[in-house]
Amino acid sequence: MFVFNCENDKTNNSVKIKGNSLNQYITVLGIAQDAGYPQLNCFKSCCKAYYDNEETKKMVSCLGLIDTNSKSKWLFDATPDIVEQTKVLRDHVQTDRIINGIFLTHAHIGHYTGLIHLGREALGGKNIPVFAMPRMKTYLEKNGPWGQLVKLNNIKINQLENDSTIHLENSLKVTPFLVPHRDEYSETVGYKIDGNNKSALFIPDIDKWETWERSIIEEVKKVDYAFLDASFFRDGELERDMSKIPHPFTTQTTSLFQNESRETKAKIYFIHFNHTNPTIKDNHPLKDSIQNLGFNFAKQGDNFEL
Repeated sequence: MFVFNCENDKTNNSVKIKGNSLNQYITVLGIAQDAGYPQLNCFKSCCKAYYDNEETKKMVSCLGLIDTNSKSKWLFDATPDIVEQTKVLRDHVQTDRIINGIFLTHAHIGHYTGLIHLGREALGGKNIPVFAMPRMKTYLEKNGPWGQLVKLNNIKINQLENDSTIHLENSLKVTPFLVPHRDEYSETVGYKIDGNNKSALFIPDIDKWETWERSIIEEVKKVDYAFLDASFFRDGELERDMSKIPHPFTTQTTSLFQNESRETKAKIYFIHFNHTNPTIKDNHPLKDSIQNLGFNFAKQGDNFEL
């Protein structure tokens, strides 16, 4: 496994790759839950740390996929931070094309609302490929302002099918798979991303692991990296009924994998942290304790060889 980091400014928006160049890799463009970090109107200790210059801004959960030979780049989710995130991708691969395509997971605000920047009032995009599942595709086509993006050919929606693989440049492959989640407007998918040598899972949103028909343990064992939902660290983190937002707690995931090998645990990179999750912070004792067990935390600017 080869992971290399970038030299970044306070918001992790600049890229200077250290070490040897790679032909295919995933870059982490954001790690926060849909509303980002800091979050609107939060002045509690979690977000106050940012305003006190003790923590860096964290962009919304997003991965970039890059192939330097074909100079192609893809986004996994169109977040509210799409302006900064596409700028980071441009620093990796400079072409006239802003993006080769965007793969959407579902219709919650942190995962698709960045599409608005492709429209008439902003970029005025020309048939930018957007990959979406059937319900997600219909939702975008039938509801404003998203339908205008389709009508004006700012985006071109390519329909995905569950467990059906999309073949990209230079043998890169992307496979969506359905996961249980609060599907008010669309279905929810995770993605398996295959490069020439390595593969990754991206599951930024899911209900509890036991509600999924697949075994997350077995799915992690099949890949080299697994970017998994860690919205909340543990029960009681919010002052409301957390059963209504049933993400897997970080503590539940670590307990589930406690008897697995250190090699398996090391494949896991937690991502999609709510602003209340203490492990969203750059440094925290709870983060250290989880890393000491063999798990990892995704960090903006980290890059993963494929």
